[in-house]
Amino acid sequence: MPDQRSSAQPLRERRGEHPYGDTGQAVLLILFLMVWVGDSFFLHESTFLSDYVPLYIRIFVLVLTIATALTLFKSGHVVISHQQRPTAVVTGGAFRYVRHPLYLGGIITYLGLAISTFSLVSLALVLGIFVFYNYIAGYDERLLEAKFRDNYRTYKHRTGKWVPRISTKHMSKT
Repeated sequence: MPDQRSSAQPLRERRGEHPYGDTGQAVLLILFLMVWVGDSFFLHESTFLSDYVPLYIRIFVLVLTIATALTLFKSGHVVISHQQRPTAVVTGGAFRYVRHPLYLGGIITYLGLAISTFSLVSLALVLGIFVFYNYIAGYDERLLEAKFRDNYRTYKHRTGKWVPRISTKHMSKT
C-alpha cells in the first residue's frame, strides 16, 4: 500500500525543495530590487556612507561579487540542470567547498549590489534574505540527509554550509 503521507506532500517537496522556496526567492528579489533602487537612486535615505568610499572601489567590489556569484551559479547549477535529480551526493565543483553554492551566489549578489551603493536599508534586507536562505538550506539538508544518510552526513561534516572549511589534515604543525 502506498504511503499516503508521501502522496499528499507537494511535488516540489518530494523533489527535494522547500515548497515555498522558489516563491520566497522571487518575492525577496522583487522586494530587494525595489528597496535598493528606491534608496540608492531616488531617496538616498541611507546611502550617506557612499560619500566616503570612492566609486571605483564600490564598482570593483560589485564586479568581484558578481563574478564570484556567476562562478557559483555555473558550478552549482549541475543539481538542477538535468531532467533527473542527482542520484548521489554531489561533491564536485563548488559543492567541494560549500554545501549551497546556488543560494550563496544569490546572497553574494545581493550583498554586492547593496555595497555598491552603501544602501544601509538594503544591507539590512540582505540579512533578512540570508535568514530565509539559511532556513530553506536547512530544510534541503534535512531532506538530503534522509535520502543519502551517512554519505550526506560525511559530506556535511567536511564541507562548510556557507564558508569553506579549512582542513587541518594537510597543514604542517609549527
